[in-house]
Amino acid sequence: MIPLLVRLMSGTVLVGTVIAILSQPVLSSESGKACSLVTSSDIESVLGSTVTLNAGQSMPGGRAELCAGEAPSAKVLLRLVNGLDPGRDRSGRKEKAGLEMMKNMGVQIEVKTAGPIVCSTLVPPAGKEQIGYNTTCTVNKDKAMAAIEITVNNKSDMVPIDKLFPLAEKMSGRF
Repeated sequence: MIPLLVRLMSGTVLVGTVIAILSQPVLSSESGKACSLVTSSDIESVLGSTVTLNAGQSMPGGRAELCAGEAPSAKVLLRLVNGLDPGRDRSGRKEKAGLEMMKNMGVQIEVKTAGPIVCSTLVPPAGKEQIGYNTTCTVNKDKAMAAIEITVNNKSDMVPIDKLFPLAEKMSGRF
């Protein structure tokens, strides 16, 4: 029961983010753009292994687009949302609450922020390693948000924030 709860809670932040994004009014969304945020070779330079990106998929309502990818030891997810309300709450209050809840469950979290880029790592507590080790960077703009998320099964394969940050910088110029 506890591993399932932890797995569900780890997904809560992603689900909460997706729900918040989907509830925003949409002005426009360019199909196929999530997979063009970074190239397979960009990601390969970080992971050190071959990456296959699948075709992008729009979420219901066209408010967000996802692009999933795989490497031998990692899962990659690219997210793009266009048409966000420029006056939306960007204080990070909801995200901080979710991270605090995860910390209370024993998840180790590191967050680094530089301008519009926010990167984080999530390390599960001992005994809960099956939920995976995650590094995510998001880039926020007035009317758009993009993210790259890499999840691995072993801590030794985890991508440090400092290695993923340059990809977030590349993404910021591509949407």
